[in-house]
Formats: sequence, structure tokens, C-alpha cells
Amino acid sequence: MDVPVRLRPDNPEYIGAWRALYGYRYADASETHLRELMAAKQRVILKQGDNYATWVLDKLGIETMLANRVAMGRGLVAPRFRWVSYVDAFLYPLNNERASKENPDFRAAYIGLEAILKRYLSESKQSASPTTLDDYLTKVVTATLDRQKREGVIALKFDSAYIRTLNFGLVPHVEASRIYSQHIKGSEPTQSEYKELQDYIFRYIAAEAGRLNLAVHIHVGAGASGYFNQNDASPFLLEHMLNDPKLRQTKFVLVHGGLPNAKEVRFLLYKPNVYADFSAQAFLTSKRELSGVIRSWLEFVPEKVLFGTDAFPITPEVGWEEIGWLTTTSAREALALALTGMIKDGQITRKRALELARMVMRDNAVKLYGWKDH
Repeated sequence: MDVPVRLRPDNPEYIGAWRALYGYRYADASETHLRELMAAKQRVILKQGDNYATWVLDKLGIETMLANRVAMGRGLVAPRFRWVSYVDAFLYPLNNERASKENPDFRAAYIGLEAILKRYLSESKQSASPTTLDDYLTKVVTATLDRQKREGVIALKFDSAYIRTLNFGLVPHVEASRIYSQHIKGSEPTQSEYKELQDYIFRYIAAEAGRLNLAVHIHVGAGASGYFNQNDASPFLLEHMLNDPKLRQTKFVLVHGGLPNAKEVRFLLYKPNVYADFSAQAFLTSKRELSGVIRSWLEFVPEKVLFGTDAFPITPEVGWEEIGWLTTTSAREALALALTGMIKDGQITRKRALELARMVMRDNAVKLYGWKDH
């Protein structure tokens, strides 16, 4: 798979990250200088210990990081780190052998999903998936969500677009129950049967999220996979589900903003329970291109626009810290470009621009997640 230019290890922008984080003194990335960098990084890690992740946030000027995790690790403590749990595994309780063979990416994905579901079953005191759908939903899905809510989860994360369409249909309970009961013993469901069951479980989880006041984060748009299906990841495939009156108490966040349909996402922000962040766009596109997306959103429903970056490791030299610096810096500059353009065009005053900046970078999230301002 070809890697976007800004994510390649030879991107010279990372030199700025190394300088800001570890006092890197050079203007190149020679082998000798990178060895010196890694030694400096290791010294900081050893000195900071469990405080290292917080130290990085301080360096990046980030007050709160949303951490996508099955469980929170050492040092990831609220309020600096807020837990967003992965819940895709609940959609795959049946035999996944056929589906996992469709392409090489799917095999690894299903292995991970099955491992997570096994963990959730164990934590729910279940040795295996219950024999009926109703028991599975109450004894495993709801039990896990209730427990995670008590333990500090603030949102649920779906990465479904990596292995299926985002078109979650409305399926009758009786049909979903039939499919589950027929195949839970190990027989393979047809592709259409499995999709219907997944659709039903997804909407059940979304409704439970509303009951628990947990936001639902959905990956929409471009994905990091050579087999990723862009058409199946369009945010507009969600519209039928987003219009479901039974789910209007659930708050949905369109994570990454739907690139390559990012500007068009503003039309979904009219819905009272839909929000969008621009996270992955901070490394997939230029600051100038991202500024155009941010401006298009701010001109429609600024109360629904969420600041977003991203942080994950690529190489030992380019870890989550460097990606965090790159995306945080890019996102801030893109927001500044958008607001400056709106001021120049007479759309807003400087005072309003400062208000919008604070909304995007902080206040909208505080309201969405119900955090106490501090």
C-alpha cells in the first residue's frame, strides 16, 4: 500500500516534532543524528515513567486526549485521558471464517475482533456466546457497556468501515433472532444474513449508548488499508440510521469528517445529534485543504465542529508523539487559516473568530461529553 506523503518517515516536518519534543539540534535526519534522537527519547521515557504520556500532552499543548482502547493502560488517567472503547466486536458473534478470507486485511481484523469479543464474554462471566440473541444482548452487550460506563468510558468507537458497509439497515427483531439462533452453534451465515444481524446489533448498541449518555464515534471516509472500500465508508450511508427517531437521543460523531466527502458532511450537521471532527485530515491533506473543510463546517453549524488530530506509531523514530505533534500543529494552523479567511471576507469579527476557535478546540467537546468545565 502506498503511504500518504505526510506520513512517510522521510517527511521533513518530523524534524520540527523532534525539536519541540526532545530538543533535536539538527536540520537533517542522518543515521547518526537519529541515534542521538532515540537516546534522548529513551532518557525522557525513563525519567517520566508512567507520567510520560501526560508529559507528551503538555508538550503538545493538549488538555484532554480521547484514547481508543479496549482497556486503559498505565498512566492514562482522567481527566487528561478519556476512554473510548472499541465495540465492533459485538457485531461478529458468529462464524467468521468465510468473511475473513475475502482479502488479506480482513483476516487480521477478524482475529482481533474475535479476541476482543472473547475478552468481553469473560468479563461478563460468560464462557461462550449465549444461545439466544436476547441473552447475548443483555448478558454480554449491555453488561459490558454498563460496566465500561462505570469505569469511565465516555464514547463507543466503531471501525466498521474497514470490513463492511456503513449502511446499517432496519431489521426486524424476529429476523435477527432467527439468524443468531440458527448459526450461533458454528454454522456459517450467508453474507446477507450476517449483515442483517450486524445491522440489528449496531442499532441496539446505538440505542444503549443513548440510554447511557455515551457518544457513538464512527469512522467515516478514507481508511488506512490497500483494500479499503471508499464507497462503503461514505458518511451518507449512515443517513437512514441517523434519521431513526428511536436513536435521536444518541449523539453520533463522524470521526475524520468523511474525507473525500468532507465538505459535504456539513449537510449532516443539521441533524440535532450529529457532530464531526477533522482528525485524520490533519495528516492526509495539507493545512490549506483542511482549512477549506473547517471553514465550510463553521459556515453551517459551528456548534457541531470538533477539533481532532490523531496519534499512532509508524517507526521507532516516528511514534505516536511525532504524529501527535504533526497533526496538532497542522490542525491549529488550518483552523487559523479558516478563521482568518472568514474575517477577511467580512463574515465574522475578530471577537467572533476567537469565540469560534475556543468552541472548536474545547467548548463543543465539553458540551458534547458533559464534562465539567475547569
